[in-house]
Amino acid sequence: MTDQPIALREWAVAVRALGEGRQAIALRKGGISEETKEFRLESPSFYLFPSFEHQRPELVKPEWREIVEATREEAALRPDAVRIEYFAEAAEDIEVTDAETLARLSECHIWTDNYAEERLHWKKTKPLHVLLLRVYRLGEPIEVPMRESYGGCKSWIRLEEEIPAGERIPVLSDAEFAAAADAARRAIREF
Repeated sequence: MTDQPIALREWAVAVRALGEGRQAIALRKGGISEETKEFRLESPSFYLFPSFEHQRPELVKPEWREIVEATREEAALRPDAVRIEYFAEAAEDIEVTDAETLARLSECHIWTDNYAEERLHWKKTKPLHVLLLRVYRLGEPIEVPMRESYGGCKSWIRLEEEIPAGERIPVLSDAEFAAAADAARRAIREF
């Protein structure tokens, strides 16, 4: 038996931003239902599983609010299935523990500064993980049935479906990804 493919559950609007190359980071603290009660990088590579729980327009920057609604409308057309379009590799997992560092990352993500800070302060003793992600568009998007096990407030899910090997096209060129990664690292390390 082969290992089940793993996927990171992320807001659909954030998956869209990653898939369009508009951001190259994810901010993770861990879901309420995490076994370990904190976030940890379960795999260096994974599928991006669009989620609609907790996603609200007022929690993203104004230019992304209509996209929150658009992703909800798309999901309502097929509530029994989820379309997976992207695969990611974690180039780095950087821990952030202070609001000043997080504020310097504001230009690197779609969330409002207030919401990003809320994420930082939730579970105060645990760091916020900034995942630097190299994202790939799947040559053929995959549609999987929405299972009860895929729901809930958790970061990682094991897909019950086999995922066929296929083409993966980088969303950003090597130079574009290097520039996005450098911008995030500079913001975090303030150099």
